[in-house]
Amino acid sequence: MSILEHCRACGSAELSLVIDLGLQPLANNLLAPNDSVTAEPRFPLDVRVCEKCWLMQLGFTVPPVRMFAEYVYFSSFSAHMLRHAAEAATRYTQEKSLGSKSFVVEVASNDGYLLKNFVHRGVPCLGVEPAANIAEVARKAGVPTLCEFFGQQTAERIRAEQGPADLILGNNVFAHAPDINDFVAGIQALLAEDGWAILEFPYAVDMLQKVEFDTIYHEHIFYLNLTPLIPVFARHGLEIFDVERLEIHGGSLRISVAHAGRQRIKNEVSATLAQERALGVDGLAFYAQFNNAAESIRAELSQFLDEQQAAGKTIAAYGASAKGSTLLNYLGRPSGHIRFIADRSTYKQGKLSPGAHIPIVSSEELVARRPDFALLLVWNFAEEIIIQQQAYLAAGGVFVTPVPQLKLISQSSR
Repeated sequence: MSILEHCRACGSAELSLVIDLGLQPLANNLLAPNDSVTAEPRFPLDVRVCEKCWLMQLGFTVPPVRMFAEYVYFSSFSAHMLRHAAEAATRYTQEKSLGSKSFVVEVASNDGYLLKNFVHRGVPCLGVEPAANIAEVARKAGVPTLCEFFGQQTAERIRAEQGPADLILGNNVFAHAPDINDFVAGIQALLAEDGWAILEFPYAVDMLQKVEFDTIYHEHIFYLNLTPLIPVFARHGLEIFDVERLEIHGGSLRISVAHAGRQRIKNEVSATLAQERALGVDGLAFYAQFNNAAESIRAELSQFLDEQQAAGKTIAAYGASAKGSTLLNYLGRPSGHIRFIADRSTYKQGKLSPGAHIPIVSSEELVARRPDFALLLVWNFAEEIIIQQQAYLAAGGVFVTPVPQLKLISQSSR
């Protein structure tokens, strides 16, 4: 564990603070009811931006093995993620003409929710997943999975044993890799000469503009825009040849990468870079108001919870997510007004939330207990959850979304 002194990408010591969320527990470190809460570790959670390459990154590093040796997030519990994965697999299979002689590798493959689509098509594939418990679930589902962290050494071994990858996928993993150069070197080492690497990650422009500060937690080392990524890939002989903006997770980027000179660089790349320059991504002013905006959201939500508590209203939350952990611990005392957190994941039920120690129960409890308000901690899946929880709304319940501003969702407001 160490405090950041130099940019993890370019090595510059010119780092400026963007936001400080205080001392926070590990966002997915759910506790059992009999665990000792006094021994729960907390670590600084702040984000810095490099004034040389403009890469945003955490100011403090927690070793990945502390966060990913055993994990509680299973992608298959989200219907939205399953649809997104199926659509992507169909598209990539067609665009890359994948078949029985191809090889697809997914980094941070989770429970096989994406690769199972290639398995069903008869396309050889391999998942690389560091969490042993999740890797085992994927194997049982018929998805070949290697339980390791991804980097150059792992990539070279996979290539030596199974050949180069025609397609490398990485959904919501690029921001998690503490050594960004080693991660990209791994892509370069494993990628076939005419192969593609397609990476999706939350877009930092959206995070800043929509004040999505709760997407910051210790697992997310980086907060990525396109501007700083161009030199990172170039350093390893790779080029970003396409970029797409996606709505998923509050705003994401999907970048397509190839060996330098192997693909025509599409206009979307230069257009996105121009948009970022116009916004001022390469200047400190763009980052200056983020901390104050987050504090305003905290003040507004704290006041709301205090007022509802004083009025005798009952308050719960929905979604025992990592972003929910950041929000609740940033709130501090007002999070104590929340009686329980409902969640669909059976792996989370019966546990306590990190830091705030709020009981996590099944999603059915939201209707059974009918709290007056339910703070929606997974606002990025709001539409999916509202459909699933129609009975709660019909019974007079109200969802509260905290970001980017406080909003009440009731049966009558829809």
